[in-house]
Amino acid sequence: MKIMLIGADGQLGSDLLRVLPRENTVPLTHAEIEITDPGSVRAAFEQHRPQLVINTAAFHRVDDCESQMERAFQVNAFAVRGLAQACKQFGAVLVHFSTDFVFAGDKREPYVETDRPGPLSVYGASKLAGEHLVAPTLERHFLIRTCGLYGLGGSRSKGGNFAETMLRLAAQGKSIRVVADQTVAPTATADLARKVAELVGTEAFGLYHITNKGSCTWFEFAEAVFELSGVQAELTPTTSQAFGAPARRPAYSVLRHQRLESLGLDDMPMWKESLRRYLAARAQASVEATNPAT
Repeated sequence: MKIMLIGADGQLGSDLLRVLPRENTVPLTHAEIEITDPGSVRAAFEQHRPQLVINTAAFHRVDDCESQMERAFQVNAFAVRGLAQACKQFGAVLVHFSTDFVFAGDKREPYVETDRPGPLSVYGASKLAGEHLVAPTLERHFLIRTCGLYGLGGSRSKGGNFAETMLRLAAQGKSIRVVADQTVAPTATADLARKVAELVGTEAFGLYHITNKGSCTWFEFAEAVFELSGVQAELTPTTSQAFGAPARRPAYSVLRHQRLESLGLDDMPMWKESLRRYLAARAQASVEATNPAT
């Protein structure tokens, strides 16, 4: 099966490349495909003739989406519909990623795929719009909602991820405030990538929730980052209101994997064990970068 991977140099894309068959996978970066440009999309499809398209591209700077609404919907919704249309024309399956931010966070128990969305932010609304535009356009699709992604690709990129931000601020000796009233399920991209590679081997198309298991607040996640990496940090809890981010976040956005459960595929690891593996892999990568083989 010929696979076209969009956003191959990002956190999730990098880990997908490790688990997808290399000989059948075409990795495309933003320089090689612009999903908001129909001409660029058509050219990529005509050149590579994919049977499976995995789209990891997104405008995911949540607070920036508030002031750049047009861009958010262009990338996260309208461009995704264009990919779905191209997949339909070329007979390809589409995998697209959405977010826990499609929910309002007032349920206080894990959301299942059939729960009613209610996004609080432009980002969440744009990602939900993307879901609604894919579903009626292309029957053969996988829509995957996930949460709090972090991966080694983020440790090397300018944007980073939450764990990298915490470690960077601690190294700079800064006082760190993290919200303690938002409960999430942080998810390692390595685990998500493995599950996606398994899922696309089925024909069980539709909407899925896929995260690491368990839950924590962002403050508890930061505590775990420092505990497991042996880093001392001046960390204090705060509230969402006091933090004052431009975009509203759900207070509770843990996702239950009901669809995976129904297929007998719900074996995602617990979030803290995945964080432990991530930090160990990060440390090993740092050692290898410092002492390259000769």
